[in-house]
Amino acid sequence: MGTRKPYQLVSREWKQEDTTFVVNGVTIGKDLMMIAGPCAVENREQIFTISEFLAKKNIKFLRGGAYKPRTSPYSFQGLKTEGLELLREAADKYGLAVVSEIMSTDKIEELVTYADILQVGTRNMQNYPLLKALGKCGKPVLLKRGMGSTIEEWLLAAEYIVSGGNERVILCERGIRTFETATRNTIDIAAIPLIKHLSHLPIISDPSQGTGIRDIVSPVSNAAIAAGADGLIIEVHNQPNEALSDGDQSLYLDQLGDLLPQLSAQAKLRNKRFDFETAILISSLS
Repeated sequence: MGTRKPYQLVSREWKQEDTTFVVNGVTIGKDLMMIAGPCAVENREQIFTISEFLAKKNIKFLRGGAYKPRTSPYSFQGLKTEGLELLREAADKYGLAVVSEIMSTDKIEELVTYADILQVGTRNMQNYPLLKALGKCGKPVLLKRGMGSTIEEWLLAAEYIVSGGNERVILCERGIRTFETATRNTIDIAAIPLIKHLSHLPIISDPSQGTGIRDIVSPVSNAAIAAGADGLIIEVHNQPNEALSDGDQSLYLDQLGDLLPQLSAQAKLRNKRFDFETAILISSLS
């Protein structure tokens, strides 16, 4: 069966039912997932402190950059292999799944060894050799929207991965570059229900990159879930003011804790289950 869309396999015309798959006990595309952690892994104390907090909240996915694409060559570029080792060690200790960015084809073997979900950042959304290789990597892929990309270009990027044999793709709306300068990016909330109409792939939102402002991450998170997002990826840090990367948009640990019950309420309105609801219930009874 063909479709009228330039993207074939990711189209809702090709497949009516939502794509779902399980990672670390969470059915992505059905349950609402939460991915949280620092923009970049900085040291052992930082990543273990954050991981312990996430585990206590029953959050199942730890994000953290080991290889960091930075606009300035003088900015912190990540701990690279050491960062991946710290992510894996902390994740294994606290029962978390690792989400980390892949920047080039020559790093796929290494990332597959340490990470459970490979993230493609906004700068690499149209890195077609990388997308083709990820179609054969054997791990789920989190595909962020390019900062200047249309929805059709974004779905065509996903098509590269799916056509290579990897159907476990998660789309991520992370904001686009517009004339507006009050926020870091302009987060496209409308893209979330539109993607749900056009594609069967799960979609999450990144309100940290999408806004760049710590104080508005929480309301935008609620808006994304209300719009139909299958989850969130949020930057959180134990000491945001001392972060080596993106501290201004990183939540404090207690801010993330305060946000979780709000998201749980949003999930219930949509008859969905958030993977941290059990932890919230236990803490409220203790």
